[in-house]
Amino acid sequence: MLTRQPVLDPAAAYPRITGLRAALDSGDWPACREVLDAADPVERTELTMIAFAEPGLETFLRGVLDGDPGDGAAAALLGQHLIGDAWRIRTSARTEQVSPERLVAFADGLVTAERLLVDAAARSPRDPAIWTARLITARGLRLGLSEAHRRYSRLAEIDPHHLPGQWQFLQQLCPKSGGDWERAHAFARETADSAAPGSFGPVLVAEAHLEHWLEEHTRRPGAGRRYLAAEPVRAELHRAARRSVWHDDFRHTHGWVRVTSTFAMAFALLDDRPAADSLFTALGDLGSVRPWDYLGDPASVMVKYRKRAAGGGT
Repeated sequence: MLTRQPVLDPAAAYPRITGLRAALDSGDWPACREVLDAADPVERTELTMIAFAEPGLETFLRGVLDGDPGDGAAAALLGQHLIGDAWRIRTSARTEQVSPERLVAFADGLVTAERLLVDAAARSPRDPAIWTARLITARGLRLGLSEAHRRYSRLAEIDPHHLPGQWQFLQQLCPKSGGDWERAHAFARETADSAAPGSFGPVLVAEAHLEHWLEEHTRRPGAGRRYLAAEPVRAELHRAARRSVWHDDFRHTHGWVRVTSTFAMAFALLDDRPAADSLFTALGDLGSVRPWDYLGDPASVMVKYRKRAAGGGT
């Protein structure tokens, strides 16, 4: 049983992240493009999203766009970087806990990102990374379900199984972002049903149930546990896992760690120890920040639940 803290840096599972970070740090745009151009569409979008947390990229990426305004990869990276800067101003606190000054600065930052991405989408209308970023700005700017649906529809026309965008659209469909649970769960189920066996799409079923669990857990102690323990929820989580992480065709391509980690958290909270243990075993020493950060420090929480699943904790 692994008792040390898991490695949460996604570069540990996906070496191209290391190459892209190095190219960004050195200001080597041809090297950046070499990494991005070698990736499939989902991996490329995921790679552009690392700019969310990377500091000091704006001057470099704006310089790239000044030289070639039609470079969609540079626009997607800069858009994600600007979104990340805005969210760091806002913090992850609930809206009512964020100062008016921070909320104004947050909105201003997202407007800057949105303007950049609108132009990028006009120049590169079939770039899924750009539409994925625009789903984030739509949610942050509270543009509403209709606009978010329009943007997701554009993305789905390009790639109907683009998981990074599906993650973002599911967040929009949750009540905290103006949606409701009926729409959120329906989208997750439709995505799971249309996904190929062994693919990542069914994880949205687990994601939707974890979001629902979080709302119930926040409102009333014990309500979240009762929600997950309901037989229809338990059965649906097992069906989704059998269609994804437990399927023979499941592959360790870009995104597999978060998918496996999400199912692991769902089964851990359900206290289905054999199911959770199988997924922790598959992860080995790897882990993901999301969704474990809903419970506190992700690494420490993962160790706690991993020990419990393996019979080493209560």
